[in-house]
Amino acid sequence: MKTLSISKKDIATMTPQDVEKLATRLEQDNYSNAFEGLDDWHMLRAIAFQRPELIEPYIHLLDLEPYDEA
Repeated sequence: MKTLSISKKDIATMTPQDVEKLATRLEQDNYSNAFEGLDDWHMLRAIAFQRPELIEPYIHLLDLEPYDEA
């Protein structure tokens, strides 16, 4: 099994169009296996931490919305 490797350099060079393609794949959820979808989800999550402005329209795909534990 291959391991997903996400570098800061990769994320630094991503464009909004790259993120849109990634999000579209996640929304369509048409993967040949679950690991491909998980790789895309991890990539989107890494982008969210390093370049949050790129994922604002797709935050719903990460379930990172604030909640109250009280």
